Amino acid sequence: MRVFMAADHGALDLKDDLVAWIQDRHELDVVDFGVHSPESVDYPDLAAVMCRALLSAEPGDRGILLCGTGLGMSMAANRLVGVRAALCHDEFTARLSRQHNDANVLVLGGRVTGVAVARGIVDVWLVEAFEGGRHQRRLDKMEHYAHEARMAENS
Repeated sequence: MRVFMAADHGALDLKDDLVAWIQDRHELDVVDFGVHSPESVDYPDLAAVMCRALLSAEPGDRGILLCGTGLGMSMAANRLVGVRAALCHDEFTARLSRQHNDANVLVLGGRVTGVAVARGIVDVWLVEAFEGGRHQRRLDKMEHYAHEARMAENS
């Protein structure tokens, strides 16, 4: 599994910490899409770049997005069909985002989530598996409604 990551200026420090944490603790390859400086950037651009790379990657690869609160990144990421981005604030929501929602993108807020909490969330999120069953039916419905919305936009 590879982990694709991107953050805006509001979460640069947390992103840099988590890149090293994931590489050391989980021994995973991390593809870091930036940012690499504290200069202001637009989070939708970073979300789009990271999510497009993830959607064309190997099955099982995952993404992590970070911004100041996590709200902007989660909204931007979930605009792309096939992305299931979950803004998580604790290990419980991280666990269920994987088990019940098969979240392929984790979103964290760099200004509202401490390093220790973020590391715990990432640890849980990287090891949890999707349970399938009744949850798959619900994911299929989300994809169906997303497809309907795209068709309506194009007509």
